[in-house]
Amino acid sequence: MKKLPGLIVSTAMFTINLIAPAGSANIDTTNPPLTTVDRVDLHRYLGLWYEIAKIPNTFQKKCAGGTTAFYTLRSDGKIDVTNRCTGGKGQAYQANGIARIIDAQSNARLQVSFVRILGISFFWGDYWIIGLDDDYEWAIVGHPKRKYGWILSRTPRLSESTFKRIFAILGEKGYDPAAFEMTLQPEKE
Repeated sequence: MKKLPGLIVSTAMFTINLIAPAGSANIDTTNPPLTTVDRVDLHRYLGLWYEIAKIPNTFQKKCAGGTTAFYTLRSDGKIDVTNRCTGGKGQAYQANGIARIIDAQSNARLQVSFVRILGISFFWGDYWIIGLDDDYEWAIVGHPKRKYGWILSRTPRLSESTFKRIFAILGEKGYDPAAFEMTLQPEKE
């Protein structure tokens, strides 16, 4: 495996926890409560994001690279989520979900569900925006228990100086930056 700025190269599909409902046990008592950014302009946050890195998890293991998330605002104020990636043999995977805003004051705390039956969404997972570039060029998404985390970017790659800034934020938020694995992105877009 190739090492990059303290990270191990790996692959993943950007999704949110589907198994444990929000607010379940396993609270992180070693760190202060996780905080989010002060404000997210949803219209600027919408669109295409590349997954740059993530904390490994079981629900993203089928992807070998090219992982993206696309967010679209719905007329009801919720957000359609389309996650895509490529499997190890080149097969395409797509997961469609819906996000709802939990904290309308900041728009930084959301929950996402990828399970929908008869128009009802189940198994909501926390999606907290804990770091965000002023120009919305990169974002850090976390989970209140810090068991999940993602680094997203508008481009498939980030500079070393941007990684350093993101890693500093992760450390301040009680995350171990070394726990994040790099996501492979195609060389050409």
